[in-house]
Amino acid sequence: MIFCTVGTTDFDDLVRAVDALAPRLGEPVIFQIGQGLYQPENGEWFRFQPDISHYIKNASVVIAHGGFGTTVEALYAGARLISVPNPDRFDKHQEQIIRRFGAEGYLIPCFHLDELPQAIEKARTQRLRPYEPPQTTLHLEIREFLDARHQGRSRTT
Repeated sequence: MIFCTVGTTDFDDLVRAVDALAPRLGEPVIFQIGQGLYQPENGEWFRFQPDISHYIKNASVVIAHGGFGTTVEALYAGARLISVPNPDRFDKHQEQIIRRFGAEGYLIPCFHLDELPQAIEKARTQRLRPYEPPQTTLHLEIREFLDARHQGRSRTT
């Protein structure tokens, strides 16, 4: 099963492109279309569900908008992810996210919908790097700050 997800907004161009390819993909396609107007004809679809993790985990390929939350959820799940930036997002942050994760080898970037068939073939055959979240020490730095602050108060009382 291929899972196509657009997040909480809309991305009709992506849904339409995947729907057009669906009859030739050789496996069922399930769509999460968000607030989009286009309703796929070549696969099951829904607008929203409280949890889409089972679709992501069971998909042979996930085709998604480039939102950070969806990207990280798919990468944590070990999905073979094709990420497509939604050009309707005003600040183009999705493109930056996709470029970074793509450069690291975690996903297949697809910046133009006419390149989607090649991206699907790559996702099916190319070895992707398993996602390893960066180590963070922010919690340790906060604890150190709070401990130092607490010790400073103890000395003055």
